[in-house]
Amino acid sequence: MIRPGARKALWRWREVIVAALVALFGLWVADGGGYLLPPLGGLIALGAAAFGLLGLRRLRFSLGGEAPGLVQVDEGQVSYMGPTVGGFVSLPDLVELRLISIRGRRLWRLKQNDGQAILIPLEATGAEALFDAFSALPGMSSATLVAALEPPKGADSRAVMAGGENRLVWRRAGQGVVAR
Repeated sequence: MIRPGARKALWRWREVIVAALVALFGLWVADGGGYLLPPLGGLIALGAAAFGLLGLRRLRFSLGGEAPGLVQVDEGQVSYMGPTVGGFVSLPDLVELRLISIRGRRLWRLKQNDGQAILIPLEATGAEALFDAFSALPGMSSATLVAALEPPKGADSRAVMAGGENRLVWRRAGQGVVAR
């Protein structure tokens, strides 16, 4: 009954749509009057707005491309299984997260505390699950994570895709030599 393209777009925007519907419900409850309903409806609408903002950030993070490989996040472990390479990284062992560009493809570079690193294409199947995993890193905010996907100021997207990108997104605090 619904065209496949429209179904895909609705599915992609599902969190934002649900948040908008819940916010409308909260405003309807707040319009009920009395002493209890306006604050309750306001809290519902405020919670829905926060959920909607997070949904928008996830939407911007999910690029939906067609890169090879499969990403899975399971109990604090990120795994990438590509056609020729792959690997696993435990989030507690992660010390550095970079966004790099190699041969026209943007990749996440995840480096462990033992020096091993894996590269994960931004458009790999399941890569949208990395948003929640990366947001849970200490000191990382979802706004910073989404802003990292934007091209650097003064650089156009063609320069970034040509290999001019090697951006540090996050580094675990306390790593390295401490001077006293």
